[in-house]
Amino acid sequence: MNHKIEADGIQLAFGERTILSSIYLKCETGKITGILGRNGQGKTCLMKIIYGSLQCEKSVRIDDIPQHHAFKHPDLLMYLPQFNFIPRNRSLKNIFNDFKIDYSTFEKRFPEFISKYKVPIGNLSGGEHRLVEIYIIVKATSCFAMLDEPFTHLNPIQIDKVKELLLDEKEHKGFLITDHMYRHIVEISDHLYVLKDGKAHLAKSIADIETLGYARL
Repeated sequence: MNHKIEADGIQLAFGERTILSSIYLKCETGKITGILGRNGQGKTCLMKIIYGSLQCEKSVRIDDIPQHHAFKHPDLLMYLPQFNFIPRNRSLKNIFNDFKIDYSTFEKRFPEFISKYKVPIGNLSGGEHRLVEIYIIVKATSCFAMLDEPFTHLNPIQIDKVKELLLDEKEHKGFLITDHMYRHIVEISDHLYVLKDGKAHLAKSIADIETLGYARL
């Protein structure tokens, strides 16, 4: 069964500065939806609004059912924030058990983690820590996952492996993803939105991204 997230009617302002207005965005299972935008255009705010951790005037629906606090429903939506969210003292064994995710499958895809099953995540490098968190969110049993800056702190080989993981897993769920390393987003996304002047513009071609002034590709 296909599922969808739709967000519209979003109005977010800080003081006299309007951040988001007249937004419409859709994300579907089986697809990767990318969000691009320069600093300060509201990419992270939009994800937090959809997740329900940032309150404002909005309409967020999953399969046409309003969801004001999607974070209360991990079966529907999981969210990878920009910052590390797993406590540093948790071992990989405990983390994978907590999320009911098979560690042996993780090892096969990322063999550098062989023999690190009992190691606290805080003992890993910054890239390894981020890789574990990405994998947990991507593999969790939810209909959708939102990823905010997943490629930050990863080396080129890790980035390529994460892109392969996302392309494999999109058969089972929908992804909403943003990152300043925009070429990776463009490469794997089925749909792209560019945030500019408070609005979400659906980019139907690379030319649209350039016309909207985001980047020259």
